[in-house]
Amino acid sequence: MATSTIQIDVELDEQKVPSNIQWQASDGSMERPLQAKAFILSLWDGADKSALRIDLWTQKMMVDEMADFYFQTMMTMADTFERATRMTELTSGMKAAAQQFYQKFQELQMKENKA
Repeated sequence: MATSTIQIDVELDEQKVPSNIQWQASDGSMERPLQAKAFILSLWDGADKSALRIDLWTQKMMVDEMADFYFQTMMTMADTFERATRMTELTSGMKAAAQQFYQKFQELQMKENKA
């Protein structure tokens, strides 16, 4: 059986806030670690029937990037759910909620930029 390792290194500042995130995968084609401004890791604990998660972002992550990141993550989660369950009606609702989130974010940004 093959094994693959994903390594995520988080450099912290004096206040223990992430200042740098790098990652690499053992079976990837990358020669050195790649930079990331944020990551969300979710694991399912089948015994406890609960999600375990880690979500971190660096000070370099801009608010508009965070909105893009969350929108894309929500859309990807919907795609994954559809592939796993074939429940297209639920998936459509998830994607609609993601699009509504992103549209609302853009509206708020427009208001802030006018002020």
